[in-house]
Amino acid sequence: MSRFRKADKMDSLAGFRTEKTEPTVPSGLLKAARKSGQLNLSGRGLTEVPQSVYRLNMDTPDEAQQDVSFGGSDRWWEQTDLTKLLLSSNQLKHLSDDIRLLPGLTTLDLHDNQLNSLPASLGELQELQQLRLSHNQLSSLPVEVFTLKNLRCLTLQQNLLENLPEELGQLQNLTELDVSNNHLVGLPSNIGCLTKLQKVSLSHNKLPSLPDKVKFLDCSSNQLSDIPASLSGMVSLQQLYLRHNKLCRLPPLPAPALKELYVGNNQIELLESEQLASFTVISLLELRDNKIRTLPERIPVLPELTRLDLTNNDISGLPASLSLLPNLKVLLLEGNPLRGIRRDLLSVSSNAQTLLCENDKQADGIPDELFSASADQRIITVNFSRNELKSIPSRLLELHSSLSDLNLGFNKLTSCSDICKLLQLTHIDLRNNQLSDLPSEMRNLTKLRSIILNYNRFKSFPEVLYEVFSLETVLLGNNQVCTVDPGQLIKLVYLTTLDLSNNDLLSIPPELGLCSSLRSLSLEGNPFRTPRAAILAKGTDAVLEYLRSRIPA
Repeated sequence: MSRFRKADKMDSLAGFRTEKTEPTVPSGLLKAARKSGQLNLSGRGLTEVPQSVYRLNMDTPDEAQQDVSFGGSDRWWEQTDLTKLLLSSNQLKHLSDDIRLLPGLTTLDLHDNQLNSLPASLGELQELQQLRLSHNQLSSLPVEVFTLKNLRCLTLQQNLLENLPEELGQLQNLTELDVSNNHLVGLPSNIGCLTKLQKVSLSHNKLPSLPDKVKFLDCSSNQLSDIPASLSGMVSLQQLYLRHNKLCRLPPLPAPALKELYVGNNQIELLESEQLASFTVISLLELRDNKIRTLPERIPVLPELTRLDLTNNDISGLPASLSLLPNLKVLLLEGNPLRGIRRDLLSVSSNAQTLLCENDKQADGIPDELFSASADQRIITVNFSRNELKSIPSRLLELHSSLSDLNLGFNKLTSCSDICKLLQLTHIDLRNNQLSDLPSEMRNLTKLRSIILNYNRFKSFPEVLYEVFSLETVLLGNNQVCTVDPGQLIKLVYLTTLDLSNNDLLSIPPELGLCSSLRSLSLEGNPFRTPRAAILAKGTDAVLEYLRSRIPA
């Protein structure tokens, strides 16, 4: 029977009446989705999900009805069930119960919308493995969500959640949970039942206690004044972030697997040997931006420790026992009231495979005795920041076989050609100098992972950096950069962090959104009109999604 009926009588007002029109999806997209099982409708300005999407696997395609010979590779009866539906960066305020008509979904991405509720029918998507709901307006979740026995990834950051129901403990296969940037004041008592949980992000909440049985735990920016006793039972924990809390002490953490501990920006005043002794396999310890005045005279031997960050504390002296840390490669002390270059500091720094020259006189050269004192050492790190260097110290090249981390920030360098001969470099800090270009020889630094160029005089993205394919981090904030070439940038497949903030970019090329490796993109403080501030505030994923949506078809 025809889908169209002849009207019984004419409606005299038909020409004046406006009817709500359902948003449409290009037939080509639907056709492709029936073959691939994937449908991407991100960034299309949708206010509701079209019925044609919900009924994708139920209705006979129009082309099949119009052409009985419709066949070959396009035989509609051999279509694939939809398994991946991407609806991010739209304007959805609700999701219909008809989502149950897509029971084959394994991935449902609804992040960056305006959802304030979810239908109970989500519980019927029993194949679902990834549910992304970040950047919405959800204050609660239907309990049916917690019956999804195959769910592995649940992201809920940047919502309005004040609590999570006890039913969360039913998600036995959950490995990743992100509820950062909510209003949580507590966690379900049975969260410990999630034995497969490996990554939990709880930052920017109001939590007084923590979960256990995870490998990665981020509790930054909460209101923790002490570390709960339950933390000592987290025997699988490997990375722990407790930045920006109210911790006044660092209690022992008998976590036998803990490798990285970040407790910067707290109120810790004192470190004791007993506290450090529990870190038997720690390799990275960040204690920056606290109020530490002294270090223990007898620091326990931490055999795996390679990086110790004590930046911006109140430390005036260093104990000789620092030299007994067998694998310490990076010791960061900037922003402490250490005076001059003392022999004990030279000894400690050399044994720690670090050369440090930061003094109050702001010298325009580096004393020869510093290099001489380290002649027999394998120097890994050099910190010559905050002097008045106008050129690279010539004796720095003596360290070419081992030097990997170089800090020359806060000097008066106009050129840096000589560092291109230091082929082992992995990190370079050149912030706050007078550089306007980088030498083409820098392409020879094939191990370089990060370069900091903030507060210089660059007017464009340095051409040579497009050829340093190992780069993971490029910081170019607060320069005069007005151009960047995304066609070249996309070749940096390991680039995860790019800071172009506070420059002179009049426009952002949409193709920048194709740089899929980026996890942190900073663009604020430029004179471009789009993306607008509201998009920038939603974070890197939203910005990249927006830029991709602007690429001409």
